Amino acid sequence: MSLSSRETSFLISEDSTFKKDKQSKDSIFFRDGIRQIDFVLSYVDEVKKEAEIKAERRKEFEQNLRKTGLELEIEDKMNSEDGKTYFVKIHAPWEVLVTYAEVLGMKMPIKESDSLPPEKLPFSCMLGPLKLARGVKHPHPEYYTAQFSRHRQELFLIDDQSSFFPSSSRNRIVYYILSRCPFAIEDGKKKFGIERLLTSHTYSSAYPLHDGQYWKPSEPPNPVNERYTLFQNWARFSYFYKEQPLDLIRNYYGEKIGMYFVFLGFYTEMLFVAAVVGLACFIYGLFSMNSSPTSNEICDPEVGGQIIMCPLCDAVCDYWRLNSTCLASKFSYLFDNESTVFFAIFMGIWVTLFLEFWKQRQARLEYEWDLVDFEEEQQQLQLRPEFEAMCKHRKMNPVTKEMEPYMPLQSRIPWYFLSGATVTLWMALVIACMVAVIVYRLSVFATFASFVESDASLKQVKSFLTPQITTALSGSCLNFIVILILNFFYEKISAWITKMEIPRTYQEYESSLTLKMFLFQFVNFYSSCFYVAFFKGKFVGYPGKYTYLFNVWRSEECDPAGCLIELTTQLTIIMTGKQIFGNIQEAIYPLTLNWWRRRKARTNSEKLYSRWEQDHDLETFGSLGLFYEYLETVIQFGFVTLFVASFPLAPLLALMNNIIEIRVDAWKLTTQYRRPVAAKAHCIGVWQDILYAMAVLSVATNAFIVAYTSDIIPRLVYYYAYSTNATDPFKGYVNNSLSMFLVADLPNNTAPSEKRDFTTCSTLCFWLNFCWLG
Repeated sequence: MSLSSRETSFLISEDSTFKKDKQSKDSIFFRDGIRQIDFVLSYVDEVKKEAEIKAERRKEFEQNLRKTGLELEIEDKMNSEDGKTYFVKIHAPWEVLVTYAEVLGMKMPIKESDSLPPEKLPFSCMLGPLKLARGVKHPHPEYYTAQFSRHRQELFLIDDQSSFFPSSSRNRIVYYILSRCPFAIEDGKKKFGIERLLTSHTYSSAYPLHDGQYWKPSEPPNPVNERYTLFQNWARFSYFYKEQPLDLIRNYYGEKIGMYFVFLGFYTEMLFVAAVVGLACFIYGLFSMNSSPTSNEICDPEVGGQIIMCPLCDAVCDYWRLNSTCLASKFSYLFDNESTVFFAIFMGIWVTLFLEFWKQRQARLEYEWDLVDFEEEQQQLQLRPEFEAMCKHRKMNPVTKEMEPYMPLQSRIPWYFLSGATVTLWMALVIACMVAVIVYRLSVFATFASFVESDASLKQVKSFLTPQITTALSGSCLNFIVILILNFFYEKISAWITKMEIPRTYQEYESSLTLKMFLFQFVNFYSSCFYVAFFKGKFVGYPGKYTYLFNVWRSEECDPAGCLIELTTQLTIIMTGKQIFGNIQEAIYPLTLNWWRRRKARTNSEKLYSRWEQDHDLETFGSLGLFYEYLETVIQFGFVTLFVASFPLAPLLALMNNIIEIRVDAWKLTTQYRRPVAAKAHCIGVWQDILYAMAVLSVATNAFIVAYTSDIIPRLVYYYAYSTNATDPFKGYVNNSLSMFLVADLPNNTAPSEKRDFTTCSTLCFWLNFCWLG
């Protein structure tokens, strides 16, 4: 008896559903249980004008994928968890793999390495608790490799065709095909590439699968679950003291992501040395704080208690005694003592050694990871779909002899001008916000000073919470909030501007975005520190002829113990706040999004929540995922090096943050993000040049901090050139660093309303820290 087509279709659908239900939800194979899923595409049916065009593009694209040799299996939306999403599973058979492995110049094993393992270093047994098991650190034997050739397969160690190419190589090959596969001819131009289809929302996502669940090992017939191994030995916070399984990271995620974690790990190791030395300098300051001659003179009732200081603001501020800043002067000595010069010199040497040792580590890594003759990843040099769409001209490529899209320079100049003007405008906005914070500090200083003076119950508070300290703390916190707000908006604008420039390749796009983001963040995060270090208190003027901001607010003065303590405060709040906020954001943001996405998707719990659906509900790492990780690390490097003379604990804070950062990055990459497409990289790229530039700048900034912001040089000059007391050479230093002024000469609009019985007041002298010498 024959069956109708509808009955036949029903039986096939029922059979496929039965097979699907028989599958493990962690299966990474087609329904036959043999062909491995190398890539997944997803899309949702739309009821819009463009729905038919998108359906036609998908049909053409998938037909062309089959022509290249890829095998496809489509999961109907009725089988998906949300009942709306179609999934296209892609498998690359052996012939496709060997063909494109040769095209991509992949290096594959030809013989197991017979080289002896490196000799154990002395005291290596003491590092045992920090080491990982050998099977985790080196999951595969070492091999001699050669560039793969499909015509010389007998030369390669092919024991099993299904496992010869690791999953990272398989998804890289499939993505290479997807990025070049045509899907339409429109306006006489061939349209191709999965990125363009994702941009036009023809497909909603494209991603390779994780090996399995991160919290349990895979069950046969699935291969070894490297994701589970990574989670157990790398992404758990309890393993913060362990080394990283770098070879396993490289095998699973590719060399580009592996290189980032090598760099972050190496940078963290080098920070350990700087952190120990910085902590030693801080401990020295802590134990010698009570023996500081400067703070002792300020705190002495017979010295600092007898020195009357001129008002710090006009009219509302009163005269004050120098010993009221006793506590602040002691705190200042913690970071401004004899070890400051030593630590500044040490960090200059450290940053040079760090960059040189990293060059050596990178060169060794190129050899170990077979990247010696590496050429730039083809995807990075591929034309961007947006560039092709905007191009109306074509010209012949002199190398390939093919016609390529071409955009004349005059068509792009307006966008370059707009881009430059926008970046300049936002930098100016940062400066304007910094000036606004200065105005806030000046206003709050006068208000707080008058409030404390008028309220007798607050006299005790004034001994440790002076107007200088209050405005420094609140101003730094406000500045940090402004920095975060500006940073949030500029990230969106810089990405939009870079797209408007219409960069030709992905590499040009990333380089342009890097320049914009780094320049802005450099100004945004460091401008306030530069102001405090090199400008605050340097152009105050003197009683009777003070300088005024906008002819309204009197310029800020530094604390009697110097501006260094305020620079330390500013640096601590911005650096610590950024690190805490960054780690919380990196952990909470993808976790919350994934939870919400799963909550919306889980509508039909009786259906199989398959491996591809589980990964579909994860957050996308994105092509710029590593860009923001590098940017965060480089900005931190600036905090550690540019102003470290003012804050020797900066390397320690960075070390503690990076130990957490490595595990947070590992955790989110392993558990909260889809698996990124594997990519190769032989270095950290343009970031290395930026690090070199910051290293050179850091030598200059720390030298200027010691010379102009720190009080160490004036103290040494006084000791060797002006001191006359052999038993106590610093006696009289504080008095000599002050200028005297007749109270009667104070203008009426600046002098306090109440009359006093003293005739002179003292003022701080900060013109390059040497005016007292005259």
